[in-house]
Amino acid sequence: MSDNKSQIALEVNDITKVFATKAGVIEALRGISFVINRGEFVSIVGPSGSGKSTLLNIIGALDRPTSGKVYIDGIDIFSLRDGDIAAMRNKLIGFIFQSFNLINRSTVQKNVELPAIISDMRKQERKRRALLLLESLGVADKARLKTSSLSGGQQQRVAIARALINNPTMVLADEPTGNLDTKTGNEVFDLLKILSSKFRRNIILVTHNQELAKKTDRIIYIKDGIIEKEVLN
Repeated sequence: MSDNKSQIALEVNDITKVFATKAGVIEALRGISFVINRGEFVSIVGPSGSGKSTLLNIIGALDRPTSGKVYIDGIDIFSLRDGDIAAMRNKLIGFIFQSFNLINRSTVQKNVELPAIISDMRKQERKRRALLLLESLGVADKARLKTSSLSGGQQQRVAIARALINNPTMVLADEPTGNLDTKTGNEVFDLLKILSSKFRRNIILVTHNQELAKKTDRIIYIKDGIIEKEVLN
């Protein structure tokens, strides 16, 4: 593998996504292509309905494209069988959502451990990792509490810990600050920035917040299912 190739963490190649609805065919994505290098923090910005979340779901292998290819660490992910895609997604990708997507009836620690349970990590190891992550994110004292008792900022920190438990190479964040006040949102963003700069994790951030987007390494602007422009910060 050439040195240039080894620096590529993600390659999105001519992705299209078409939905058939009662109102007719909707082209959500129309030939999206870009490359993200290792350790890069990239934001995807665009108006509602532009295709941002659809694109993120395809990159995260939560949905299949109508056509085109996605390569993660050089692997053509949609050439794999469904079971292998699920295993790869759990191992290589961490997800952070606007609505946190935590299980309220479970404790903070159990929420963080969930991806590790799915990947058959040994109990002692997943417990160790979960507590270490919670400590590094400043919420170790909440480990035994139910997530419903936490503030929004604390819940998002738990969600970040859950996204990192399997040590993924890539973290996909869909409007992770959308339900937070400005101060807490900035704190969560700063945590993502540290993941990128210090730990060389690839972060792909979907956001409406232009101020936060300008603090990432690169902005990809999407409109009507195509890339309108890309800006280096």
